[in-house]
Amino acid sequence: MKNSILVKRYAQGLTGALRDEAECTSVSRELAGFWELLSTHSTLKETLANPFVEARRKAKVIRDILARSGFMDKTLRFLLLLLDHKRLHLLGDILEMLPVFWNERQGVATFEVRSAVALAEAQKRRLAATLERLEGRPVFLRYSIDPELLAGFSLRRGNVIYDGSLSGHLARIKQRIREG
Repeated sequence: MKNSILVKRYAQGLTGALRDEAECTSVSRELAGFWELLSTHSTLKETLANPFVEARRKAKVIRDILARSGFMDKTLRFLLLLLDHKRLHLLGDILEMLPVFWNERQGVATFEVRSAVALAEAQKRRLAATLERLEGRPVFLRYSIDPELLAGFSLRRGNVIYDGSLSGHLARIKQRIREG
């Protein structure tokens, strides 16, 4: 993730401005819709990224698009903030981080689970129950498949990684051999 500090700050700021779950869901959906529109329409993307197009004109383009779609005022203000600070390109990464910060605000710990193969539902339930017991609070698990792990899985919460994968185990053995 490029500019991770900026992404975190914007995601935290947006999370702090949201009142409740319904507003978080609405704003997230609207921002995701705008990001998809921006990603699929090259002319719009080029216009908003072009340094020769006046900032007022770019803001008008965004306002017109959002007005036609009936977007919330909070969504508009956030997009205009990103535009004003030339950070609109970070929107996709901000959208990825938003659920993490929202969950933290609600007292839910978020873990990223990478596994070599898809975990069975029973394994997911056991993992969630174990992590909830260890954390002492609810958890939200985001799953992804990473064939490079060979076998097993790894957990990540923030900057802390718990590696229970075969490739991680082999890397630790290799390190011990190097150290003597």
